Amino acid sequence: MKIQIVNGPNLNLLGTREPGIYGTSSFDQYLPQLQTRYPEVEISYYQSNIEGELINKMQEVGFICDGIVLNAGAYTHTSIALQDCIRSLKCPVIEVHISNIHTREEFRHKSLISCACKGVICGFGLDSYRLAIEALMA
Repeated sequence: MKIQIVNGPNLNLLGTREPGIYGTSSFDQYLPQLQTRYPEVEISYYQSNIEGELINKMQEVGFICDGIVLNAGAYTHTSIALQDCIRSLKCPVIEVHISNIHTREEFRHKSLISCACKGVICGFGLDSYRLAIEALMA
């Protein structure tokens, strides 16, 4: 099984960005834990702050992998282009968020990509990614 994790804007700053919300671990520190936990799954990781690069990556892998775990960051709330991309892919996409977006600022309560995703997981810290991988494996 092949799963692609795609992180959007500002998630390259995990571990230093607002640790009270996002924790103190970088994604580069967390990724080996996922890869060790699921040795039977090829887990790849990509991050970009640029919307078009996220779309390019998902189009590149969305027809050859078994699933995408997407944390689109702030693009979650603004990007119809990401929604269109998700709808065009062969593989399922799980939307994830580290924080519970429904307990934060009101503008974060609305996702423009949820309607195109197989499911949404939010509020479990970095463990949200593990839960998404397990959902894809099931």
